[in-house]
Amino acid sequence: MTEGLRERKKRQTRQRISEVAIGLFVERGFDNVTIAEVAAAAEVSVNTVYNYFPAKEDLVLPPEEASPHRLADIVRERAPGESAAGAVLARLRREVRGRERRVGLTAGFGRVLEMMRAAPTLTARLEALGAQMTDALAELLAEETGAAKDDPLPRVVAWHLGCLHALVLSEIGRRTAAGERPGTIATAVLELLDAAESVLGERVLAYAVRGE
Repeated sequence: MTEGLRERKKRQTRQRISEVAIGLFVERGFDNVTIAEVAAAAEVSVNTVYNYFPAKEDLVLPPEEASPHRLADIVRERAPGESAAGAVLARLRREVRGRERRVGLTAGFGRVLEMMRAAPTLTARLEALGAQMTDALAELLAEETGAAKDDPLPRVVAWHLGCLHALVLSEIGRRTAAGERPGTIATAVLELLDAAESVLGERVLAYAVRGE
């Protein structure tokens, strides 16, 4: 479907607000910049900023990129014959190879990461997101497999995949903070994913295979 003029303008406005906000946050610190200052710099009203970003943290962690349903959505969209773990591994590899912003592999992310780590509300939100992702995935796995209410396996598998996702982001963050380039980081993280897959075990790797 072709993007209409109205949709394109809304997307461009949203992108401009986000880019201006992150630039100010990196320069001055997340807690030292107000929404009013973001609006003035982006040449929009305060209400417009809130229309696109209901919370200040959304300017750095937009829901479509930092969603509590991220892992569940990846698994829900898996192809026939693919397991839950296979879907998550494949998506992470694709995002790392593509050096996507979603996994923090874009140029200049190092300064953004420093800003995020210095803001308690952002670090707390990241921690909460990790737990929410695992919970949402466990619920989906239990539903899809028809697991009994007291069956611990859906949550165990979700925990493994949630830890894998967290490990990838942590490794990217650590290497970014150390000054490594995105290409070098991507190569190392792909090796990390191979190592992680080799130790997950068949019980996790073959769990919740989608029917043909």
